[in-house]
Formats: sequence, C-alpha cells, structure tokens
Amino acid sequence: MKKKGLLVLFAGILMTLGLAGCGAKEKLKIYLPGEYMSDDLVPDFEKKYGVKVDVELFDSNEMMYTKVMAGDNYDVLIPSDYMIERLIKEDYLQKLDTSKISNYGKIVSDIRKAPYNGYDPAGEYSVPYFWGTVGIVYNEKNVPSSEVEEKGFGIMKDTKYAGKIYMYDSERDSFMIAFKDLGYSMNTNNEDEINAAYDWLVELNTTMDPTTVTDEVIDGMAQGRKDLAIVYSGDAAYILSENEDMRYYTPSYGTNVWVDAMVIPKNASNPELAYKFIDYVISYDAAMGNTEAVGYASVNSDVLNEVTKEGGLYDGNEAYVPRTGYDKDEVFTDNEFLRKKLSELWIKVKASK
Repeated sequence: MKKKGLLVLFAGILMTLGLAGCGAKEKLKIYLPGEYMSDDLVPDFEKKYGVKVDVELFDSNEMMYTKVMAGDNYDVLIPSDYMIERLIKEDYLQKLDTSKISNYGKIVSDIRKAPYNGYDPAGEYSVPYFWGTVGIVYNEKNVPSSEVEEKGFGIMKDTKYAGKIYMYDSERDSFMIAFKDLGYSMNTNNEDEINAAYDWLVELNTTMDPTTVTDEVIDGMAQGRKDLAIVYSGDAAYILSENEDMRYYTPSYGTNVWVDAMVIPKNASNPELAYKFIDYVISYDAAMGNTEAVGYASVNSDVLNEVTKEGGLYDGNEAYVPRTGYDKDEVFTDNEFLRKKLSELWIKVKASK
C-alpha cells in the first residue's frame, strides 16, 4: 500500500509539472443568477487576462446560500442585497480593498446612498453589479395611466382586470406589494401587519384569477397577453422596448429598490483574479455590453448616461433608470422571522384560489 501511495504521489507531481510546463491557465470560479450576463463578458475577460473562468448559475439566493454553506468555494458570488447582508453577518465575505478596483470611482453615486446601500452601508464587502426597482407594467390602451397612478399596487385587485394580470411567483415580491399598498414596511415583524398582507393577497388570488409566473412574464407582457403585471425593472425595460403599448409605474408610496452585487468569499481560491474580474465587469466596455444584453441598469455612471441620452438605447424607457429620492422605498433586509413566515403564508395564498 505504501508503494502504491508513493507511485500515485509521484505521478501527481509529474502531472503538476507537466501542466506547469504546458502553461496551465489561472482559474476563476464565479457563481451568479442565470441569464444575467452578456455572452461576451467572460470570453473577453479570459482573452484579456489569459485565464479560464468557470461559471455556475443559481436559480435563487437561497439555492446559492445552501451550496456555499455546504462547502463549495467560489472566487466571486453575485447575490442580492439581503443575502449579502446575511453573508456579512455570518463572516463569510472578505472586506474589499477598493484600491485594487480602478473603476470603483465610476459607480453611480446614488447606489452608495440610502436606501440602496442598506445591506452594506460602508461599501466594505460588495461592488454593485446591477440595480433596479419592482413595479407595475401595464397596457396603457386597456388600463388608464390615471388609474394606475391613483391606485398604485392596488390596481392589481381591481376586478375590471380579473383574468388579465400576472403575479410574480415570489413570496417576497408579492408580500412587498401588499405591505406597501397597506402602508407598511416590507421588512415588518408585526404579525398583525403580516396577516393583513396575507388577507390582501388571498383576496387578490380569489377574485382576480391571476396567472402566477416567473420569467414567463417577460414574453407574456411583450406579446400583450395580459394587461397588468408585477415586474422587475430590467425585465420591464425589455418589455417596453418590445411593445409600445406598455408602460412602467412605481407607486409614490414606496416599492422595493434593490442591488445585486459582487462579493469575494473568505475561502476564495484566487482573490487577486477576483479583483481583476470585478474591476473588468464595471469597466466601460464590459458594463456597456452587459446592460445592452441584459436590460438592467448599469452601475457605471458613464454607461448609464450614454444609454439614456437622446438617441441612446434606453432613451425614453421609464423602466430602465431606477428612481431615487423616495423615503418609503426600501431594500429587503435579512429577516429570518419574516422569511419563514412569508414562506409558510405564500403556500396558503397560492392554495386559496
């Protein structure tokens, strides 16, 4: 057995030396949500730095969390705000040295301010990737703008539009619109407020015959299959670009504003290459390609200005630029009590139809 072990060890050393002699490429491992990056970003980064990037995709922040907590290691993660807050609390992330990120000063200043920065107030652990809002996409030929502005998220319960609405299959987003329409914080721990939001959603589900979907809402609204939908701003920007009858509205009494950001775990195998990747992603050319392909608002201020100026790709698209200056807009916080409660209640809401 000892001889076999030595032979294996010797063979491993030879293989390592052989790979080094062949110029084995430096590796970077990233984990991000699906369909959230331009096709050219990774190949261009690999070519620029002569490295190999392994990309894995997750369906939800919770899926990502489960995997990294099970021991899988990555060099860069791209979670949402509330999940980054959780990873910071659990001491899973490295503090960043922003002197290694030459494009850091190009980040849109509003993202560094409340409420957008609530998950990482000092910007010590994360670099923004995309940012946006949650709002209502509606067909202005069938739903008057004045009604949407008057009722806000309450328009989703107007029985004139029964059978003509999409709801997003997410307890966080669905309860968010109920909380906001009722005048509550979407991060509440008050059980009376939570139960009132549950009743709000049950009423919607039993009277409005909603079609509850995820990404199907994008093509559905672009093709005009329904008149109203709850949509993320980047998806809304695409819908508006495809269908001139569609409009986007975020209620003045508040909505969810969000940031997805890049972080480096403490167990990253190649943190120096992670810095290079993060810096590359927010550089002008890469950020431009990313926002053109994905549709969400760029965090690079030069890119944001370029695509929204007269004649730019998103000129006049009200869904593209996230709003600022609304006191009742909020980011989700890491709230274990609320997370468990909403998960239980959302099952009941969907079963109430």
